[in-house]
Amino acid sequence: MSEQPPSGRRERKKAATRQKIADTALRLFLERGYDAVGIRDVAAEADVAVTTVFSHFAAKEALVFERDADVERRLARAVTDRAPGAPLVPALRQEMHALVRHCLAVEAAPVWRMIDASPALREYEGSMRLRHAETLAAALAAEPGAPRGATACRALARFVVDAFALAREADDPETAVDDIFRMVEAAWEAAGAGVPVRPVT
Repeated sequence: MSEQPPSGRRERKKAATRQKIADTALRLFLERGYDAVGIRDVAAEADVAVTTVFSHFAAKEALVFERDADVERRLARAVTDRAPGAPLVPALRQEMHALVRHCLAVEAAPVWRMIDASPALREYEGSMRLRHAETLAAALAAEPGAPRGATACRALARFVVDAFALAREADDPETAVDDIFRMVEAAWEAAGAGVPVRPVT
């Protein structure tokens, strides 16, 4: 799941620097171990200043989850930018399938082993999922026919976001996503929501 390409020379240069830092950090983490590599090591290897690293990434953990903001935007846009007349839950299910396929690709396996072995990375991932869920809950709450009250939307958003972690642990992640979203759809209806279809304008 890649971000939209930046427009403008300055933005492209900034994005290229950010990607270089992230790629360098991940390579060092996998080669030496996450705990053995510091921000200074990453900066030196990427040939940038430490302040440059921090201008792109707020914390060392963020170097591992460099697509964090893109995933958060895509989850919200699965709700807000879906085609006119398109139902909501299938749009979210499609986005989750794409996320699961991307993150469970063979080349991603060493990264997830590193994350699973690091308490700091697991904690960061948990806080990241909570933030994604809050953003998704706000998008859900703005939908026509959404349940009244913030609690239902927040609960459903948490369920959607946690589908990734549950699918990652399943023997058949694709089937797990479908099973989870059948429950999400039932929960949405049980919360008193109308059929969440994007209005045609």
